[in-house]
Amino acid sequence: MIDFATLFERKMTYPHPTARERLDRLVGLDEHKAKLTKILSLLVNPRGLRRWGDHHHPGAKLLVESVLHRPPLVILGGDVGSGKTEIAETIGDAVARQEHIAIVLLPLSLSARGKGKVGEMTQLISGAFDYTVKEASAMKAKGSNEGAVILLVDEADALAQSRETAEMHHEDVSGVNAFIRGVDRLANERLPAAVIMCTNRYEALDPAVKRRSAEHLIFGRPDDDGRRALLGPRLAELGFSDADVDAIVAATGPRNGLPGFTYSDLTQRLVPSIVLDAYPSKPIEPARAVAIARALQPSPQFKDQR
Repeated sequence: MIDFATLFERKMTYPHPTARERLDRLVGLDEHKAKLTKILSLLVNPRGLRRWGDHHHPGAKLLVESVLHRPPLVILGGDVGSGKTEIAETIGDAVARQEHIAIVLLPLSLSARGKGKVGEMTQLISGAFDYTVKEASAMKAKGSNEGAVILLVDEADALAQSRETAEMHHEDVSGVNAFIRGVDRLANERLPAAVIMCTNRYEALDPAVKRRSAEHLIFGRPDDDGRRALLGPRLAELGFSDADVDAIVAATGPRNGLPGFTYSDLTQRLVPSIVLDAYPSKPIEPARAVAIARALQPSPQFKDQR
């Protein structure tokens, strides 16, 4: 018997105010947030799309059903620190509020990859999907729009790496097969459930997994507008002028052959560094903030070492 703690890091239920706050802090990702909310809403709550079709296009039954028959899998790919995991962990709140249902998030634990024992990885992955199916089936059995389940798989390339890789171990191949069977099971049983995969190595994913994705969203580093949208309101509270903000935006962009700052570079490194430099005895000065931004190095771009 595999216990819940072995399979998942935790269980989260939305809507939840903390998740909403975290999602709102993802400035500059509005397009991704809106699109992912729509995609997941259609996958986990088909009633919403059918109501839309009946109201706006009552004769378009085939069109609506073709959208609803997409596999319940979304892949989020992109560079490190680009916001993939944060949006994956919190987007359930937006879906719950839009569809007026409860969303249960199940983040798959890294321990689901096992320790290399024969059959272990397959058993753990199958167990994770069994639990997801159980939760979603219970919601579906209530006969009303009660809720849905989202299974989150972070660092997905370590779990669903291409079976075409020559050095791939038999146990890893079996794990990928189990994952594909799990996604197909959710699709075939038409359950209110979806899978989100996050990866820095989209090309490393198994082709059969990629073919099953209803959508693949690319996350990149923020451009000038994105960095300004994130930093501007925070720096304006300090009395920084537009010129001051522009100088920091420029300092955090691509320069000297280096890429621009990631979202996590800006929020977890730059802003705290500016505050800590002044705390506790002096105010934050624009010129000093610009100097700090110029001195910091952005996170290196992820390079596949295969």
